[in-house]
Amino acid sequence: MTNSPQEWLAEARRILKPDGTLWVIGSYHNIFRVGATLQDQGFWILNDIIWRKSNPMPNFKGTRFTNAHETLIWAAKSEKARYTFHYRSMKTLNDELQMRSDWVIPICGGKERLKLNGTKAHPTQKPEALLYRILLACTNPGDVVLDPFFGTGTTGAVAKRLQRHWIGCERDSTYCKVAEERIEMALPLDESSLETMQSPKSQPRVAFGQLVENGYLRAGAQLTDKKRRFGAIVRADGSLVWNNKYGSIHKIGALVQNAPSCNGWMFWYYQTREGELKVIDELRQNYLLANEP
Repeated sequence: MTNSPQEWLAEARRILKPDGTLWVIGSYHNIFRVGATLQDQGFWILNDIIWRKSNPMPNFKGTRFTNAHETLIWAAKSEKARYTFHYRSMKTLNDELQMRSDWVIPICGGKERLKLNGTKAHPTQKPEALLYRILLACTNPGDVVLDPFFGTGTTGAVAKRLQRHWIGCERDSTYCKVAEERIEMALPLDESSLETMQSPKSQPRVAFGQLVENGYLRAGAQLTDKKRRFGAIVRADGSLVWNNKYGSIHKIGALVQNAPSCNGWMFWYYQTREGELKVIDELRQNYLLANEP
């Protein structure tokens, strides 16, 4: 597999379906060259996304600004392509606010960071939350996702979770072995939790969907109120389903109580592995602590 943008983007364009889209991620070292090549080859750029890292690695030499973001380019095959975009799912994932083009997601760390003999298995392993958002936004269950620079298989692991088919190309045999083991361990979501919505401050804001895409709660998990009177199921986009009705943690919380409004963070509880009920706001606080700048 060549690293020349002209060559691999030409191949990507050749095999991309007319209604498919392409995502490229990079830093200032290469993303501008790639963007120009995309346009030269006839791709139609839909968005550039800024992935702002909430916990970037510092610039230890103190010679430049800390590199705290990477740029993603989302492109269609042509200006008139009928591409997939799940606007409503993205809005639900973001606590019913329109998803912006700047995404605050922590870099890969903790248990998610893959290691070999005590060292990082891959120097630039991407967080699963980033790929989760991308695949949820512009693919459907059963779609085929190709990653020509597969690395340790983040794309494949997330595709399996979301019941997308995947193809990965990787020339490093060590990365291939790590990716195979990782994807084998990934658990796919059931079909009911994969259904996503298609129709209608004193501290940093956290959307419930961020907890889902970062694995603090899995799609398919059941939430209940403190007295266990009502139960709702978490879906892949951070919405809840109750009695065939869908909405945010706040909307469904209000609905089950026949109330005008509800603070879903304090109303809904989840069950720990030990069987203890805990309010979901604790997960939000854990997320904030884990991702302090």
